[in-house]
Amino acid sequence: MKTDFNRPPRVFRCGKIEITDLGKILLEPWEMITLKTPEGKECDITATSWGYYLAPSLNARLRREGYKVALVVNEAGKYFINAVEKEKTDLFFRYLKEQGSRLLFWLDEGPEARR
Repeated sequence: MKTDFNRPPRVFRCGKIEITDLGKILLEPWEMITLKTPEGKECDITATSWGYYLAPSLNARLRREGYKVALVVNEAGKYFINAVEKEKTDLFFRYLKEQGSRLLFWLDEGPEARR
């Protein structure tokens, strides 16, 4: 793993949200980093020879960590995958409304839930 941290961090706006860009992490194939919330919930990102696993299994480990996984589309037709803390879904839906985005479906519930 190699890091390239921004000193000072780069700050920019994305719509109404201000984002602080702390830098970059270069992972070699089959290296992993774990993102952790202050409450201790974890989400892994693993580099592979073909790309990335952006999260652990959606309907097993990520669910056990307390997340739901959403496929979202914004007003411009761009798609996003969001890991949402289960107890913060009200904040998530408020954010979607403010951004003009909408939930297409919960990926962790599988294709049978979309029928």
